[in-house]
This record gives sequence, structure tokens and C-alpha cells, in this order.
Amino acid sequence: MANMANKVLLKFATSMLLLCALLFTSTCSCQSVPGIYMLGDSLVDVGNNNHLPLSVAKANFPHNGIDFPTGKATGRFSNGKNAADFLAEKVGLPTGPPYLSLLSKEQDLGDAPITGVNFASGGSGIVRDTPKQSISLTQQVEHYSLVYEQLVQKLGSTGAQTHLAKSLFMIVIGSNDLFAYFKNNSDASKIYTPQQYVDLMASNLIQLMKRLYGMGARKFVVTGVGMIGCCPRQRKHNATSECKEDTNYWSTKYNDGLKPLLENLKLESPDINYSYFDMYGAMGDLIQDPQKYGITEIKEACCGLGNLKADFPCTPISKYCSNRNDHLFWDFYHPTEMVSNLNIDLMYNGPKQYTIPINVEQLAEL
Repeated sequence: MANMANKVLLKFATSMLLLCALLFTSTCSCQSVPGIYMLGDSLVDVGNNNHLPLSVAKANFPHNGIDFPTGKATGRFSNGKNAADFLAEKVGLPTGPPYLSLLSKEQDLGDAPITGVNFASGGSGIVRDTPKQSISLTQQVEHYSLVYEQLVQKLGSTGAQTHLAKSLFMIVIGSNDLFAYFKNNSDASKIYTPQQYVDLMASNLIQLMKRLYGMGARKFVVTGVGMIGCCPRQRKHNATSECKEDTNYWSTKYNDGLKPLLENLKLESPDINYSYFDMYGAMGDLIQDPQKYGITEIKEACCGLGNLKADFPCTPISKYCSNRNDHLFWDFYHPTEMVSNLNIDLMYNGPKQYTIPINVEQLAEL
């Protein structure tokens, strides 16, 4: 009986060791990223604008969220998840909660999860500042500074620095600045030439990254601006529904100006590492060969009304397509859930032409 009991115990112990080994194997790569701190605009907003009482830049109503796990709108400008969700899934973390949701619950910021926080806001810009409608990138960095102070209190100075040095700081922004500049008779166009404006955008972004660096950030994921002249809202201005070329042109000029500034930032602070994602190139390749990705509609929005479903935004009275996965755009500005997922796949470990100098998976492992 004793031998039998010993055999059972040995078998049980062996099974547990194998289970532990499997669990460790499946999670150890994820543990290299303890947190994600997300900054940006509506492409990665997970509900911050819900808490801005005077903002009309919200997505907390149907048909948004129709493909989200709950089937309900969450404040994401998407039919389901967005890029913030998919990046978190890649590294095995929960999506960071909206920063303003922590305040609305009258919680102390010390209750903020150490797995990250989302500061992004629909309509946000680097230069553009519309305080009642969205949270500018400058203000998002201010919000992060308060979370940083709480992390230092919670983990200690050394512990906070270790945590933040391994965390990812993702910045997805720039489109709204360009949309604002190219509106008829915009104030910005009366002050700056287009080149001066995109240079200002890029330099301001670098200055804000330096501020984040001073508060522990060491690993940055930065996306360029995509082919925003090809979104349905821009296409509808052309009788042929073609892309708006001036907006696309200055998107490339901003991207071209940002990349050498990122290189210089790395030279100034060698302990900074970054992955730049070529959103413009990825979007261009998708538009050139949509069938490769199972997409059949690249011009018209899935949800909206009017020409290209871009005369009116996605609201409860709008019409929406039955198969969201074959559309590039969910509404007149934002990609479908499937395209957001695709972009994160390319960003994380896709072909090398989309990420400079390394991809996000390599960044996470540093």
C-alpha cells in the first residue's frame, strides 16, 4: 500500500511539474511586459471621452460595439475591439482602463492597476487642443504624471523605475492635427505653412516623449499617420471617390520628419528603445491588394448614411453592413475591428518593412 501511495504521489508530482512547465512556457514571454501605458486619439480610446460631459466626440452608443464581447458600445470607435485591446492581448495583459474612469469612480489613483492605464482620447491632437471635446496629448502626459507619482508611492522609486522600464508606452496620434489644418480657413493654416505645421507636430511629439522618459518610460511604440486622405469622409469630397491627395501628401511629410527625430532621441538617450510602425505603408499595401486580407470594400464605411456612408456618422439611426470583416472602414474615419487586429499583427511581428528599427515583439523582449 505504501508503494502504491508513493507511486500515486510521484505521478501527481510529475503531472504538476509538467503543468507548471507548460504554464511557464506559455506566459514567460508575456511577463517581460508588466504594463502598457497608452496615449493617443480615437484609434486607441477605450472610453475616456465617455467621461467628458460636453464632448460630442463619443462612441458610447450603437452600432459601435456590435462585435465587442458584450455586444455593447464601450466608447471605442469600432464595431468591436481596437488596437489597444489587441496589443494588450499580444503581451498577455488586460486592456488598461480609461484614466478618467478611475476618477469618475472617486477612486484614489493608487487603485490604478499596475498593468497599465489608457489615456487616449477621441479627437486628440499633438498641436490641436480642444479641451471640452478631447484630451490633448500634452494633457494626457500630465495625467500620466499623476499615475507615475502613485506608482512611486506604491512600488517605491526603484520598483517603479523597474516596472516602467519594462513597460510599453504606445503613442497613436497625428491624424486629427492634419484634419484640422486642412479644414477650410483653419486658424492653423493662417499661422503656419504646411511644412512648418508638420515639423511642429513632430518636434512637439518628441518633447512629450522626453517628458515621459523623465518619468520612467524607456520602451516606446510610435505609429506614423496613415493614409488618412483615403478614409470615406475624405474620399467623399472627390467626385470620383478617390483619396484626397493633399492630406495624404502631408501625412507622409509628417512621417518623414518624425523618423529622424526618433533616431536622434535614441542617440541622446541610449537607454531608450522604440519601434516605429509605418501605418501609411501598411494601409497603402492593404488598399492596393485588399483581397490578400479578405477585404472587398475599401472606400465605403460599414456604418453611416449617404455617399460612401460618410455624410453622417455611425449612430443608432445609421445603416451598417452585415459582414464587418470585408470592410476597411467601420465609420467614416475609423477602421473595423479586423483591420485594427491586422495592424497590431503587422506591428508586433509582421514583415520588417513596416517596423523601424525593430518590431514590438523584439522591443518587448529587450
